Amino acid sequence: MSFDLAAAAVFQRTHARLLDQRRFELLTGSGDAEATLAALAAYRNADGGYGHGLEPDLRSPESQTGPALHAFEVFAEVGPVTSPHAAALCDWLESVTLPDGGIPFALPVTSPSGCAPFWVKADPAESSLQITAITTANALRVAAHDPAVAEHPWLARASDYCLSAIRTLDGRPHALVLAFAVGFLDAASDTSPEAAELLDRLARYVPADGLVPVEGGAEGETMRPLDFAPLPGRPARKLFAPEVLDAELRRLAEGQQDDGGWRVDFDSYSPQATLEWRGYRTVNAVRILQAAAHAQ
Repeated sequence: MSFDLAAAAVFQRTHARLLDQRRFELLTGSGDAEATLAALAAYRNADGGYGHGLEPDLRSPESQTGPALHAFEVFAEVGPVTSPHAAALCDWLESVTLPDGGIPFALPVTSPSGCAPFWVKADPAESSLQITAITTANALRVAAHDPAVAEHPWLARASDYCLSAIRTLDGRPHALVLAFAVGFLDAASDTSPEAAELLDRLARYVPADGLVPVEGGAEGETMRPLDFAPLPGRPARKLFAPEVLDAELRRLAEGQQDDGGWRVDFDSYSPQATLEWRGYRTVNAVRILQAAAHAQ
């Protein structure tokens, strides 16, 4: 399960956007939370939301729900440092939340150049479990150290929506919906007994090998065990046998490219997004591998 951390650092400095360089530095002990937050702030709008390509395949400048999940990722990573921008993001999300408590997959896109068609064509009047689940999961991770987020009414509404939507699932959902629902329940299980129960129910839709092809995705695009359960010590890990996780961790380490970075298996919609996703993926790969090494 060995990988070359120095080569990954070179890849980030050479190819990754500044935000993912700062996230990588913070992860590996040479970074600074305030510098990471400053890099994130470049994507922030005056309304408290985020846009401008923070979600690499949604390059339109206006605030969108997709970039919100990435902003919460950063707010979680800088903990225990907090930022008032995290609660302000909850305010913005509350302003675009639909009556049932969910958020739309995307709002109207003002500048579609370089944007994936699924963002551009999304229905802004329909709640999306996929985007609400992953956004709320990341917000719950922020809430673990930020009382302003933990006490925000948006987080409670979004959590209730996700629990209700997952409770009424009938049959295996789309691979991304399934993975993000599992991720939400994993995060919510720290505070919600029902989340743990629903995670047990979703287990029937996750095959033993954890391989769920992404319908409509790129050729070979598949959700894998580490997409469902990336970190040790979390409830979602019980979905997989130890030998399955060990094999996936070896596969992940072996996926490091000669240039030091990792690739993704899904399509990108601009040359810039291709590199940005690689920088983002490299941060996440190193996080997973380091966590596994520390757990041994």
